[in-house]
Amino acid sequence: MNRKENNAPESHDAMNATQRAVKRIIDITGSATALLFLWPLILVLIVMLKLQHNGPAIFSQERIGKDGKPFTIYKFRTMSKDSEKDGPQLVPHTEGAASTDLERFLRDHHLDELPQLWNVLCGDMSIVGPRPERQFFIEKIMEHDSRYPIIYEMRPGLTSEATLYNGYTDTMEKMLKRLDMDIHYLETRSLMGDFKIMANTALSIVSGKKF
Repeated sequence: MNRKENNAPESHDAMNATQRAVKRIIDITGSATALLFLWPLILVLIVMLKLQHNGPAIFSQERIGKDGKPFTIYKFRTMSKDSEKDGPQLVPHTEGAASTDLERFLRDHHLDELPQLWNVLCGDMSIVGPRPERQFFIEKIMEHDSRYPIIYEMRPGLTSEATLYNGYTDTMEKMLKRLDMDIHYLETRSLMGDFKIMANTALSIVSGKKF
């Protein structure tokens, strides 16, 4: 009898199917609960951003998610709509005239990510996972490190160890370090580890720490 050849790609995920299912349940309940309690704040921020006349309060952008599939991400606007008129930029500088004080505050404390709770609820993202990147920058990263597709094995997230400890990726060096941290997360992740990341993220936000 001939053995059937197994062409399945190697998995780097430390979580098994049951753990991934529980993680998804946590994503759904967590994002739904957060949206239920935070919608008044989200509404107030939308009105405040609109009153500043610096562009739409919420902007959308294509990012690459699980299995390398594109999806539309939502964020509060933190820069002028003309900030990338010369092409994609690595995290626009937050101290220029293109940002208002409110926009800089939202960005510095990662509150501009609040609309992504909808992405989590819809299944595009997870609460914990690598930050989703644009195809333009993925191609730039892969010129230096071809391992990037490994992180397509998991949903991108609102927060991660790289978000907490590597900050905004405004240089290629930091993008490559983030990739190392994201792959390490995938290869070692657990539900308890996710809870620790969520707790540290919440503590940083509540304490007003920039990260």
